[in-house]
Amino acid sequence: MRREYGYFEEDKLGKPYDLRLFRRLFPHIRPYKMLFLLSVMLVSAITVLDLALPYLTKVAIDRYIVQDVGDDSRTTQQQRFYTVDLRLDPNARIVKGYPKAFETEWPYAKIPHEDLSKLKDSDLTLLRARDHAGIAHLALVFFLIVVFHFVLSFGNVFVMEYTGQSIMHDLRLRLFSHIQGLSVNFFTRNPVGRLVTRVTSDIQNLHEFFTSIITVLFKDIFLLLGITVVLVVMHWKLALICFLMLPLVFFITTYFSRMARDVFRQARLKIAEINTRLQESIDGIKVIQLFSREGKNYERFKKLNRENYLIGMRQIDIFAVFMPAIELLSSITVALVIWYGGLRVLTDSLSLGILVAFIAYMRMFFRPIRDIAEKYNIMQSAMASSERIFLLLDTREKIPDPELSVEVGETFRSNGATFRSAGKMEGRPPSKAWPDLRQQAGKREDRGIAFDRVWFAYEGKDWILQDISFEVHEGETVAIVGVTGAGKSTLIHLLERFYDPSKGRILVNGVDIRKVPKILLRSAMALITQDVFLFADSIRNNIVAGNPALSDEYLQEIIAGCSLDRLVGDLPEGLDTILTEGGRTLSSGQRQLIAFARALARDPEILILDEATSSVDTQTEKLIQDATLKLMKGRTAIVVAHRLSTIRDADRIIVLQGGRMREVDS
Repeated sequence: MRREYGYFEEDKLGKPYDLRLFRRLFPHIRPYKMLFLLSVMLVSAITVLDLALPYLTKVAIDRYIVQDVGDDSRTTQQQRFYTVDLRLDPNARIVKGYPKAFETEWPYAKIPHEDLSKLKDSDLTLLRARDHAGIAHLALVFFLIVVFHFVLSFGNVFVMEYTGQSIMHDLRLRLFSHIQGLSVNFFTRNPVGRLVTRVTSDIQNLHEFFTSIITVLFKDIFLLLGITVVLVVMHWKLALICFLMLPLVFFITTYFSRMARDVFRQARLKIAEINTRLQESIDGIKVIQLFSREGKNYERFKKLNRENYLIGMRQIDIFAVFMPAIELLSSITVALVIWYGGLRVLTDSLSLGILVAFIAYMRMFFRPIRDIAEKYNIMQSAMASSERIFLLLDTREKIPDPELSVEVGETFRSNGATFRSAGKMEGRPPSKAWPDLRQQAGKREDRGIAFDRVWFAYEGKDWILQDISFEVHEGETVAIVGVTGAGKSTLIHLLERFYDPSKGRILVNGVDIRKVPKILLRSAMALITQDVFLFADSIRNNIVAGNPALSDEYLQEIIAGCSLDRLVGDLPEGLDTILTEGGRTLSSGQRQLIAFARALARDPEILILDEATSSVDTQTEKLIQDATLKLMKGRTAIVVAHRLSTIRDADRIIVLQGGRMREVDS
């Protein structure tokens, strides 16, 4: 399998500038900025709810479970007391019932926490009724926060999924439209598998980036900032202890990110190569089986698959070290909090509720870091995919259109269809400028096709055509003959503007075709080649693809004129029978007849036949000859063929040899 495809020099990509890629993605995000703003608001609300839960735990412990600390003069030690308000009934009655357990100093009384167990259960319940009510209230608030958190999270996921799908929908359409506009030369140098990877898996990677990364990124940033503020406000000294591990976390994250970046780029290349190999094997399955190449082809795919497997294992190795490292730092930080905070609780410089809240916040603090680590593979994969998507979008291998434009709302007609522009469109001319190619102004003798000293080379060297000059007058049929490699098909490709001449010019109706928009030029032509391509659609749609406004009556005339009656009658669904990809269930002759019907439906001014009968039997050739005569009647035609039967009705025959015109026979 060849490694160099000439495809944007993918193997030589440099450092991916993430910020640059983000800036390039922004125009695709801009139409949905309000949805992103809504998502940010939802994420902010979710973050506030996340921050509230540990703080509620602190309040419950410090206010209702464990209360203030006082001095015990009898033991010269600090111990915790439960304070009772004697002004509330029945607190005063209960305190009187246990004179030795309470120390009274109006209007309060206090009892050591360890002595609360000496009270009767009924008295203890009455004594701590406010605490029970407070805890019940906090529990209700806790439950409501969880419910609101669920509702807001659901809304955020829905908004982001909708936004991500919409962005990918737009980007995939833009990419597909861009690929369709690239020159034929681009597709001769680039494998289909890689292009398929760009439109499918690479776009999907960006979808995961928008739906999984952006939301997580905003949420994690807000959460980290919120936790930092809360920790500093609650106890700044303990907060500094918590932040001791952050430089090490930053170093580890940076180190592993650099390692992961190259691995993910290699992974995208391998996926593209696998798609290319698979597509190539499927397209060439007949040759593979005919020459018994299954084993060799399997070994080559096995080697490629093994390389992809090893790259995947390298990804796993990186994150197998990275994730436990983050978990280890998280555990060390929690241990420091317990050690330092526990000592301060024992010395009464820190409440138990603050310590518990700190532990909860620190576990929450490392959760965003773990989230970023878990999503980092998606982010790197998305960045690698976006590089290649934008490299494809930056490709300008297009046959240029003349400098014309259509203003908003202006209409023009082409091939029987009316087009209305939604915005300014370069290359699509207004009707007042180009109403119809066959109605171009010019002298009668100029109408037709003229090659004027045309030279052409595919890569700027090794001339394929040299100094080609001839004319095909309106209604005339000219045959082009020559040995393989003489330049016959290249000449046809130049006329269709799949390529532009290196030197010289081609005129249609006296106008240089480089001054005619491609959509208009090609709408006046019909090309029938040796290898007919049919879409995986109905026969009807394959035929009327050249003219969507074709009536059913005229369609039946075309079918009869191209001798398709028997084929259509034998099919179970007739014209609505769905063909397989490329029409492979049909014979070569049947595909050719459908191609002639498609060309006839287009009603072209110029007809081009490129070896259209070289691969059919004699009987089918007779049918095709009849269809050809009907199709060429009254039209300008160029016929490339080897068989004399195909060119015997030509007005002139031009012989090509070595890219030059050797003979013209009238």
